[in-house]
Amino acid sequence: MAEEKATAPEKAASEASPAGGGTSKKQSLILIGLAFVNMLVILGVGLMVFQGRKKDAAEPKLEHVIKGEHDTQEKEKKEEKEVAAKVFPLETFIVNLAASKGRRVAKVNIELAVEGEGITTEIDQRKAQVRDIIIILLSGKSYEQVANKEGKDKLKEQIKDTVNAFLTKGKIKEVYFTEFIYN
Repeated sequence: MAEEKATAPEKAASEASPAGGGTSKKQSLILIGLAFVNMLVILGVGLMVFQGRKKDAAEPKLEHVIKGEHDTQEKEKKEEKEVAAKVFPLETFIVNLAASKGRRVAKVNIELAVEGEGITTEIDQRKAQVRDIIIILLSGKSYEQVANKEGKDKLKEQIKDTVNAFLTKGKIKEVYFTEFIYN
């Protein structure tokens, strides 16, 4: 019986061993599979990085930057020409300011930013009307009305709106005071 008792734990151990060995076999297969998947992922990422660097090396970066800068400069020059061609300068205006009894005089140079086909020729043909309207608006302002920024901005809007009311071939986008002197 002692022999049976001694062989019983050995049988139990030997029976447990194959079941435990099967589990470790499954675990090792899973680990091998995960290692294989991991290698595939690393290989894929490496391939993508290689392709990206290969593509970057194919495109010359310096020439690309120089070309982009050249294109930008050409575009800016074109825009400057459009703006420069669309500004119409007027002669100097010297007027007595309102409520000053001739003691306050304003000297103003004005340029008009215009848009529209033929607007510059229309303004040139109607220069007397444009100057008359501007002189009336300027001489109707007192020193207090044009002495601050808000007053000048309001005067610009009045000039723009009044002149645009009779223009037919385009309109004034902006009025610029290139000189505004008063005493």
